[in-house]
Amino acid sequence: MTELDETQRNLKEETEKWLQKLEDRIEEKDSSVEQMENVEAYRDDTYHFLEEQDFIRAWEAVIYAWGILETLERLDKFD
Repeated sequence: MTELDETQRNLKEETEKWLQKLEDRIEEKDSSVEQMENVEAYRDDTYHFLEEQDFIRAWEAVIYAWGILETLERLDKFD
C-alpha cells in the first residue's frame, strides 16, 4: 500500500464520513422502493473504489448515492 498524500487522505476521510452517514440513513429505508437498488449499487461501488484507492471515483459514487436518496425522499417515496 502506497503512502497517501494530504489530498488523498482528505478525500478518503470525507468519503468514508459520508458513506457512514449514508449507511445510517438507508438502514431505516425500504429497499424495495424503486431506485433504491441504485442507491445500494453506488454505495457498493464506493466500497470497491475505496479498496482500490480510487478516491475520486469513490467520492463520486457516494455523492451519486446521496443524490438519488435525497431525490427519493423529496418525492415522498418512503412511507
